[in-house]
Amino acid sequence: MEELAQLAETADLDVVGSVSQKLPHPHPSHYVGKGKLEEIIELKTTLQVDVVLFNDELTPAQLRHLEDALDVRVIDRTALILDIFARRAQTHEGRLQVELAQLKYRLPRLTRMWTHLSRQGVGGVGLRGPGETQLEVDRRTARQRISLIEDQLQGVHRHRELYRDNRRRSQIPIIALVGYTNAGKSTLLNQLVNADVLAENKLFATLDPTTRQIRLPSGREALVTDTVGFINNLPTMLVAAFRATLEEILEASLVVHVIDVTHERMIDQARTVREILEDLGADNRPVINALNKVDRMQDGVDPLGDLSSLGVLRSSVPISALTGAGVDQLLERIDTVLAEEQPLADITVLVPFDKNKLVELFHRRGHVEQARYEPEGTVLSGRLPRDLVPRFAPYRVTSANGSRPRGS
Repeated sequence: MEELAQLAETADLDVVGSVSQKLPHPHPSHYVGKGKLEEIIELKTTLQVDVVLFNDELTPAQLRHLEDALDVRVIDRTALILDIFARRAQTHEGRLQVELAQLKYRLPRLTRMWTHLSRQGVGGVGLRGPGETQLEVDRRTARQRISLIEDQLQGVHRHRELYRDNRRRSQIPIIALVGYTNAGKSTLLNQLVNADVLAENKLFATLDPTTRQIRLPSGREALVTDTVGFINNLPTMLVAAFRATLEEILEASLVVHVIDVTHERMIDQARTVREILEDLGADNRPVINALNKVDRMQDGVDPLGDLSSLGVLRSSVPISALTGAGVDQLLERIDTVLAEEQPLADITVLVPFDKNKLVELFHRRGHVEQARYEPEGTVLSGRLPRDLVPRFAPYRVTSANGSRPRGS
């Protein structure tokens, strides 16, 4: 319920009260029991509310009956999250994904919009009232729009796949930042790469994935991707709509799970993120846990604390994305894990001056320990990803003095 209040505030709604009820299962017509509904009606009148939020996805029938009984707008958790997503999406792809999810959500709920018109029609076999006619028009329009958006997204996804193919060929390691919404992923990205990604103390401040280049302490180049924040009971249609975006995580060489250690439900949040990663099929990636917001913890409190009960916390680094504390240690840990996953090979090469692109590639993808110029070209000593060694094999030398192996 506290999270629902946060969602409401993110959508610029003022929360004036809350009501909860324990039931074995939701009431089929009004979600809550008869007595609780009367209590809500009384509170609505007393507090003069304009909107009533429900912390669950309501069926079309429940939504219709509740609005009839309360005589105010009723919004369920899914519609609220969709509204926030619609406000936050910035890119063309993001807006299309949100609109698609909204249309699929609204399609089975269109009926309640036209009930007042259907009563005006004359019933009978073969005769439909004006409300039903308008309803069918709206449904057809919605289905056509859904089909159009899906076609457009296919084109966007093909473009994204071409971009991914280029990244795969370059073999540059990809680091995916994941975490519960408002855990501090965008703030961490800004710290890591001096970016200017929007970072607000609001839920779902970031919807569109942002990728930036980073150079690790060893000199190795990598890409860091900030992904959409997760949330408990994320609507299924949103997971489906944003699946292409979330699949960026599947391309990652390493996942950095950002955890807000100051949140009272951090265990549940961490578990939610882990479950979504499993659903996506990304749970086999190496994970580093960035225990964020340690600057807001009381002195003497162990940031690992209760988190030790989670099996995913074997590799954890306490940090403050806001102040930068611990970020250097996080980069060192990232470097170490990537080196284990994609080990570098020691190599010395003499690259001719007309092959300067190879020199740039060595600096960008590897770690140069020594570089000097000789009459024949540039001598580079250092380490390279093993997949790049064959490209430099023709220019390999036996030692840093630039001598070539015998027979070459």
